[in-house]
Amino acid sequence: MGDGRKSKSAAHSKNGPTRTKKKVLDDAVDRGDDPFAVFAARVAAGELLVPPHHLTPHDRRRHARRTLMFDHRMRLKNRPEAVQAKFEAMAASVVRFFRGTALLYYRDLAGTDADMPIVLCLGDVHPENFGVMPGVDGTPVFGPNDFDEAHFAPFTYDVKRGAVGFELAMKEAGLKKNHRLRVIEAFARGYVDALKEFSIDDREADLSMRIDNSPPIVRELLERSMKERSAWLAKIVNIERGTFLPTDEIVPMSSRVEDFQKAIDLYRKQNELGAATRMTSFQVKDVALKKGSGTASLGLERYFVLIDGPTDSPTDDVILEMKQARPSAITGLAPGDTAAIKNEAKRVVDAHRVHVAGGDPYYGYAELDGRPYLVRERSPLKNSLDIEDLDLDGWCEYAEVCGRVLALAHARCDADAGIRSGDAERAILESIDETVFASDLAEFARAAGKRIRKDWKIFKEDFRRGAFACAVQ
Repeated sequence: MGDGRKSKSAAHSKNGPTRTKKKVLDDAVDRGDDPFAVFAARVAAGELLVPPHHLTPHDRRRHARRTLMFDHRMRLKNRPEAVQAKFEAMAASVVRFFRGTALLYYRDLAGTDADMPIVLCLGDVHPENFGVMPGVDGTPVFGPNDFDEAHFAPFTYDVKRGAVGFELAMKEAGLKKNHRLRVIEAFARGYVDALKEFSIDDREADLSMRIDNSPPIVRELLERSMKERSAWLAKIVNIERGTFLPTDEIVPMSSRVEDFQKAIDLYRKQNELGAATRMTSFQVKDVALKKGSGTASLGLERYFVLIDGPTDSPTDDVILEMKQARPSAITGLAPGDTAAIKNEAKRVVDAHRVHVAGGDPYYGYAELDGRPYLVRERSPLKNSLDIEDLDLDGWCEYAEVCGRVLALAHARCDADAGIRSGDAERAILESIDETVFASDLAEFARAAGKRIRKDWKIFKEDFRRGAFACAVQ
C-alpha cells in the first residue's frame, strides 16, 4: 500500500505539493483577486510568512472586519436585513459566531498541513452539523447534514474544525477544562477506531447509520424522528388548497409557480434522481420564500417548493428546499488548491454523494434566475440532537459517534468514489502518530477557541459601534 503521503502525492501530482513554487504561485494568482489564495500557496510552498492570527490586536480587528464584509458581499446584495439578523445572532453566542465565520477561521489555516492526505472535506464540522436526514428508502439515517463548505483539503481541516466546534460548544455549556479534554479525546478515538475498522474491508462504501445499527444516543434520536408526514405537512401547507400557510418565516410566492416549474424540470433532467422519480410527478403546486433558516446561510436566497406526491392524496405531497449556493470558505486556502469550480451547487451535491450512502434521493442542483441552487427534501424525518441537554457522559458518547461518522465520510474519499488512488483510511492512519493525535487535537482546539473568543469580543465591540451598520442599511 505504501506510505499515505506518497499515495496522496501520486494521486495529486498535477496540482499537489509536488509542483514547483513558481507554478504554485502562478496558479494562485490566476484564481482571481483574493490575496489569501496567494498567501495560502506561499505557505504551502514552504515560505515563512506571518499568518493573520499573529497580527497585532488593532490589525486583527481590521482583518476580521474586512474578512466578514468580503464573505458577506453577495448576501448584502441579496438580503441586507438577513445579514443584520445573522450578525445579531453571532453577537449573542460565540458558537453562532464560529458557525458564521468559516472564512475567517480558514484564513488562519491557509496553506497549512500540506504534507497530510487530501480528502473531500465536509468543511464545516461542528456538533450541530450532524443529524438525521431522509434516506433513499424513506427511512431516517444519521450523518453529516451540511455540505456547503465541502472542498478538497487535508483531512486535518475537518478533524481540527470538529474539535474546535466541540471545545466552543462545551465551554459555552459550562463544561470544565478537563471534561472538555475527555470529550475531544472521545471524538479523536471515534475517528481513529473507525478508520482502523474500515481499513480491514470496504464496508464503508455502502454503510450508513440507521436505527438497526446505531449506538443508543443516535438510535433514540432516529426513533424520535419517525413523524407522520400528513400531520407534519399540515403545519406548513393548507392541505385542501395545496398552498403554503403564510407565517413570519414562510412567505407564499404563488405567482412564481411557472418560473419554479421550469427550474424543477431542468433539475429533474440534469440530476440522477433515481428513487425520487418514482415518488413524485415533480408538478409544482406552490412556492414560498423561506426566511430565518440556518446560521452560516442567513442572507442567501432560500425557497420551499411544494410538488405533487406519488398518489392523488395531497397528504403525501413533497416539499423541496432550494437554497442559493455560494463558494466554499476553503476555496483557494487549501494546499495546492487551483481547481476552478464551475457550479457551486453541483460541488455540494457531489460531496453529499461521496459522504452519505443511501442519502436523500432528491438531493440535486438547479438554476433559478441565473443563480445556482442546491435542492433537497424538506423532510419530517429531519432532526438533530439538543446538545444543551447533554451531561458529560452524553457529550463523550455523542463526540465519539461524530468522530466515527466523520471517519466514514473520509474513508469514502478514495477510488470507490473516484477521488484518489488507494484507501483513504490507510493513508490517513499512516500520516498520524496515534499516541499524540488526541492531545495535539485538544491543544489545537484550546488555542483556536481562545483566538475565536477574542475575535468574538472584537466583533461584538465593532457591532455595537455600528461598524457594519452602513453595509446592512
